[in-house]
Amino acid sequence: MKETWSPFPWVCFAMCVGVMGTALISPLYPLYQAAWALRTSEISLIYVVYMVGALCGLLFMGRLSDTLGFRRVMMAGLLLGWFGTLLTMLAWHLTSLNIGRFAVGLSSSLIVTSASVGLVQISREGASQRISTITSFLLAFGFGLGPITGGIIGQWFAHPLVSTYVPTLVLGVLAVYALMRVELKGTSAPAPQAPSWRAFVPRLAWADRADSLAFALTCACPFFAFGVFGVYASMAPLFLDQMVPWHGPIVSGTAIGVILLASATVQLLSARMSLRWCGLLGLLAVVLSNAMLVLNFRLGSPTVFMIGVCGAAIGHGLCLLAGISMVNRIARPAQRSGLISTYLVCGYVGSIVPLIAAGWIADHFGLATAITILGLAVIALATPSAIGFFRHPRMRES
Repeated sequence: MKETWSPFPWVCFAMCVGVMGTALISPLYPLYQAAWALRTSEISLIYVVYMVGALCGLLFMGRLSDTLGFRRVMMAGLLLGWFGTLLTMLAWHLTSLNIGRFAVGLSSSLIVTSASVGLVQISREGASQRISTITSFLLAFGFGLGPITGGIIGQWFAHPLVSTYVPTLVLGVLAVYALMRVELKGTSAPAPQAPSWRAFVPRLAWADRADSLAFALTCACPFFAFGVFGVYASMAPLFLDQMVPWHGPIVSGTAIGVILLASATVQLLSARMSLRWCGLLGLLAVVLSNAMLVLNFRLGSPTVFMIGVCGAAIGHGLCLLAGISMVNRIARPAQRSGLISTYLVCGYVGSIVPLIAAGWIADHFGLATAITILGLAVIALATPSAIGFFRHPRMRES
C-alpha cells in the first residue's frame, strides 16, 4: 500500500522553501560586484530582473491554480525555481545570472499564488482568517530566512557564490518529493482542467468610482512598502560599508532578514489595530526609515541605521496589513481577484521603477546622491499619502 503524507505541513514547507531561495542572493551582491566588476546600476538590475519575473508570473499565470490545480502549479513553480537557482549558482556572467533570477522570480509568483489557494482548499471551512495569518507569516518567514542563510554562508563558507545555493537545491528536491506524496482526497480542490488561452490574459481591475480615491491611497501602501524593502534588499550590501563599522554578507543578510521577520511579527501584533491608524503609522514609518537612511550617509551611526531598519520593518508590516484589509473592504466578490492583482502590481512597480532610477543616478553621481534623492522623494510622496489615508471617510468605517 502506497504511503501518503498529510498535506498541510508539507504545503507550508514547500512554500517556505520556494520563497526562501528568492532572497538568498541579496547579501552576495558585493561579492558579485567585486568578482565581475559590476556597476551599481547592474547590481540593482539583478533585483529588478527578479521582480519583473515575479510580475510576469502574477500577470500571466496567476490564475493557473484555478484550472490545473494548486499541486501541479506549485510543483511547476518549485521545479522552475530549482533550475533557476541552479543556473544562478553556475552563472558565469551577468546575463546568465539574470536569466536564472528571472526564472526564480517567475517561480516565486507560481509558488505564492498556488500555495495560498492550496492552503485554503486543504483546510476546514471557516478557517479563512487563520489561514490568511498563517500564509502571511510563512511568506515573511521564508523570505526572511533566505538572506539570513545567504549571509551566514557568504560570510564563513568557501566559494560563497556557489555554496550559498546548495541548501535551497537540496530542500527543493525534498519539497517536490513531498508534494508528490501528499494525499488530497476529501479536500475542496476542484478537478484539474485544461487551461484556455484566457487563463494567461492579464486581468487587472479598479475600484468603483465612489471608492476610486480610497483604492488609490490603498495602493500607495504596497508601493512604498515594497519600495523601501527593495532598497534594502538590492542596495543595502553596497551602502552598509559607509554606514556601520561591521562588514560582510552576514551584516546585510541579517539586516534584510530582520526586516521581513519583524514585519511578520508586526502584522500579528497589529491585527486588531484600527485600519486608519494602521495605514497612517505604516506610511509614516516608511518616511522615518528613508529619513534615517539619508541622514546616516552623513553620520555613519549604527544607532541611526538600526532606527531606519526598525522603521522599514514596521512600515512594511503595517502598510501591507492596512492595504490588504482595505482591499477586502472595498472589493465586491466579483472584482476581488482583479483588485488584489492591481494592488500587488502597484507593489512590484514600487520595487522596480525607483531602483532603476537609483541605479542610474548612482552610476553618474554616486550612491549617496542616489539614496538621498530616492529617500527625499519617498518622504515627499508618502507623507501626504499617510495623511490622506488617515482622513479618508472610507478608512474610518468599522
